Amino acid sequence: MRYKTPVLKKDQPDDSYKFRALPEPSGKYPYHLLLKDVIPSISDSKITFHMVGDTGSIRSPDFQKKVAGEMIRQYQEAGSKEDQPQFLYHLGDIVYNHGEATQYQRQFFDPYKLYPGPIFAIPGNHDSDVNPDAATPYNTLEPFVTVFCDTTPHIVAFSGGSERKSMIQPNVYWTLKTTLANIIGMSSNVPKFGIVTDEQKDWLKEELKAANAERPGKILIICIHHAPYTADINHGSSIPMITLLESVFEETGIRPDIVFSGHVHNYQHLIRRYPEGRAIHYIVAGGGGYDELHPIASTNDNRFTNDYPDFNNVELLSYCDDKHGFLKVTLERTGKGLTLTGNYYAITHSDLNSSDFTARLEDTFILENL
Repeated sequence: MRYKTPVLKKDQPDDSYKFRALPEPSGKYPYHLLLKDVIPSISDSKITFHMVGDTGSIRSPDFQKKVAGEMIRQYQEAGSKEDQPQFLYHLGDIVYNHGEATQYQRQFFDPYKLYPGPIFAIPGNHDSDVNPDAATPYNTLEPFVTVFCDTTPHIVAFSGGSERKSMIQPNVYWTLKTTLANIIGMSSNVPKFGIVTDEQKDWLKEELKAANAERPGKILIICIHHAPYTADINHGSSIPMITLLESVFEETGIRPDIVFSGHVHNYQHLIRRYPEGRAIHYIVAGGGGYDELHPIASTNDNRFTNDYPDFNNVELLSYCDDKHGFLKVTLERTGKGLTLTGNYYAITHSDLNSSDFTARLEDTFILENL
């Protein structure tokens, strides 16, 4: 029997010493990027986009190529312009194991060579780490900043001649402002369970207040690489991320509609219910390509526990832990308000040997009247 709640992995060492100082912002505070500045034709009533994490590969690039290929297929075969995914939002861990510039061509630029839309990203722990044995020394997130946090689009020198130019995000933590949602993207550093500095925490508080002032006209989304709640056997839930978010929600009195994460190599849909208010949905979408997937923990596995007060109000609604895949997210304004629809598409391992297949719809979630 599998857990139906988040779990904690017992006896985990403290690796907070791996924390690395973040690079200087490339843009001005409060680090906003307007989606219309990148896609001027984006709809004001319906936006569809892809979302995925943990796509990088070390041993086998096959899974990443299949996932990228299926996202490209969805773009090509969309029935209408509004159903066509307009961009990809990456949830981190683009390049394993140490975010090196020398790995960006193989793990990012080549697999997404044919992806037709812009690609935005937040950094994962592997993107943020530094290889001490690298032939050319570099600082944390230097290659990530070159690829994603440029001031104007340029050809990236280490892209292998890719036509995909650098993105113009203003910082490694930043907010993508759209006509239908504010997407707050965070940087949670290198340690296994993440670390967010007080400076970024203060920024998050202000971003929540600013986004809340635009409700009910916009959905409020948080993206953070380290999953706060998860039931997997590799990582387990992150107490630092739970503490961070809940303390900020309590202090500001503001909660997002949904939180997206990667880090864990599977798909999970969890919900945290509050007695006095609307629930928050937590989505893990980290099955984007790294060959090792992370199963959901069994209740008879004594390496894990769900004995933690915050877990009493959190339920694992659905999961996919044996297939790689990606999300297609649709934001839509209707007569009743705003709706967010998430569809998770999965690729079985047997599909790797087939040139004629289509990613299968594995799960759907809908948030209405936001």
